[in-house]
Amino acid sequence: MNEENFLNEAVTMAAQNVKNGGGPFGAVIVKDGKIIGRGINRVTETNDPTAHAEVTAIRDACKNLDEFRLDGAVIYTSCEPCPMCLGAIYWARIEKIVFAADKNDAAKAGFDDSFIYDEFALPHEKRAIPLKRLPLKNANLPFETWIIHEGKTKY
Repeated sequence: MNEENFLNEAVTMAAQNVKNGGGPFGAVIVKDGKIIGRGINRVTETNDPTAHAEVTAIRDACKNLDEFRLDGAVIYTSCEPCPMCLGAIYWARIEKIVFAADKNDAAKAGFDDSFIYDEFALPHEKRAIPLKRLPLKNANLPFETWIIHEGKTKY
């Protein structure tokens, strides 16, 4: 299969998901020419706002490989990833993203993420959901513990 075939698979999955009552998003993850993970938007089905197609595909691929990193993998997604999915893709160490529709197409269908991108540029106290740092004496305890822990799995 080639890139167009993998991307068509993601788009077809997304369209079928709409017919089944889900959101219009699908994704496949490919490594060494084989699909290792599939995902559709399952937000309303599972009442999980993080169950976007890319995230569910990452979860599936990681489960299938028994790994938390997807080095060397490519994600083919029906739409340009939202900020959350883009972050998950980076954390999974996926090497390339190939998408069909872009964020403007998604916005026209009612899936507008531009406000999130705008929020990132604002100071913490000006955001729609304000961030407040509460300094604690032991705020760095988890990091200090991590640094000295010899049995940690680095990622």
